[in-house]
Amino acid sequence: MFDRILRIPASQSFFLFGARGTGKSTLLSAQIPADRAIWFDLLDLDLEAEFDVRPMALIERLEPVRADRRIEWIVIDEVQKAPALLDVVQKEMGRRRFRFALSGSSARKLKRGAANLLAGRALEHHLFPLTHVELEDRFDLGFVLRWGSMPSVFTMENESERQGYLRTYANTYVKEEIQAGQLVRKLAPFRAFLDIAADASGQIVNYSKIARAVGSDAVSVKSYFGILEDTLLGFHLPAYDQSLRARQRQAPKFYFSDLGVQAALRRHLHLELAESTYEFGRRFEQFVVTEIFRLNHYRKADYALSYLRTKDDAEIDLIVERPGVPTYLVEIKSTRRVNEDDVRTVAAFAADLRKSVPLCLSRDEVSRTIRGVKCLHWRKGIAEIGLG
Repeated sequence: MFDRILRIPASQSFFLFGARGTGKSTLLSAQIPADRAIWFDLLDLDLEAEFDVRPMALIERLEPVRADRRIEWIVIDEVQKAPALLDVVQKEMGRRRFRFALSGSSARKLKRGAANLLAGRALEHHLFPLTHVELEDRFDLGFVLRWGSMPSVFTMENESERQGYLRTYANTYVKEEIQAGQLVRKLAPFRAFLDIAADASGQIVNYSKIARAVGSDAVSVKSYFGILEDTLLGFHLPAYDQSLRARQRQAPKFYFSDLGVQAALRRHLHLELAESTYEFGRRFEQFVVTEIFRLNHYRKADYALSYLRTKDDAEIDLIVERPGVPTYLVEIKSTRRVNEDDVRTVAAFAADLRKSVPLCLSRDEVSRTIRGVKCLHWRKGIAEIGLG
C-alpha cells in the first residue's frame, strides 16, 4: 500500500479519472470507509449491462439503504461504461442524500455523452502512476526508468513478471479501452500509431509524418493523440511563446505518462538500460518532465508547463510559468557531474528572457551555481520549483 498524494474530498461528489492500473479502486477503498459506502463495479459485465440498458436500476438498488444514515457514499467504478447513469446520478445529487465517487479510466466517452450535466456539482481529480514522493524509500531511479511506476510493478518479484504485466497492459489496453469503447473507427492504423507515438515520446509531434507512416491522415492522428490524453496515458507539452496565439500554432511535444508502458509499446522491455547512453538520458528527461507534470496536478499549483525550441534548434527542456513570480527555465541532464557545457544553452536563454530563473536538474548530488545557473539534484530542483 502506498500513501498517495491525492486526497479525495470528504464533503462533495467527484470524478476520479486515471489510466487502468494506477490504483483508483485502491485509493477509494483506503479513503472511503467500507461501512459508509455502497459499491458498484462496472467491470462486472452483468452489472454493466443492467445499468447500460436500464440506468434507473441504480435508484432501485439504492432504495433499501436510503434510510440507513450510515451510508454516505455511492461509489461507481468504471462509470464510463454506462454513461447514461450520469442522468440518474444528477437526479440523486439533487436530493442531497448521497455523495458520489465516480471513477473511470477514460473521460472521453463521458464527454461525448452526459458528463456535462454534472458541471459544477462534481469535482474532477486525476490519478497517475506513482511519483517519487509517494514511493519514498522504495524509489529507485534505475528501476523506474526501466519499468515505470505503475503500482503493480513494485509487487512483482522478477523481470519476467514485470515484462509479462507490461506487455499484457499494452496489448489489452487497445482491445479493452479503445476497441470496446469504440473510440476509433479503424483499429489497425491506431495500433501502428501507438508504436510510433511511443517511440517518439518526448519529441515534437509531426502529425503529417506520423500519418504517412500509419496510412492515415493528420486529422486522425491528432484525434489519436487526443484519445491518449483523454485516457490519461499521456499528455501534451505545448511550445512556449509569450504570445498565446503563437503557442497554439506551434507543434507540441507528447509524453507517455509511464515509462514502463511506453517501453512495452516500443518492445524494449528486454533491453538493459545503461548509464551514459542516449536512451538513459532520454528516459531521464522524460521522467523529470513527467514527475513535474504529475506533481503540478496533485499540488494544484496551476503552473503552465511548456518547452522552447528556436529556429536554429536551441532548446530548453521545460519552462515552468508560475503566477506572479519569475519563470523557471529548466535544463535536464542525466549526468552525475554538471559542467559548464551543460548549462550554456539555458544561461543564454535566461539572459534574453526577463524575469526568468535558470535551473539545471541532474543526478549531481552537489548543488552549485555555474554561469548564473542554479544546478541542483533533480529532487532538490523539483522542491525548488515548489512541487516537492
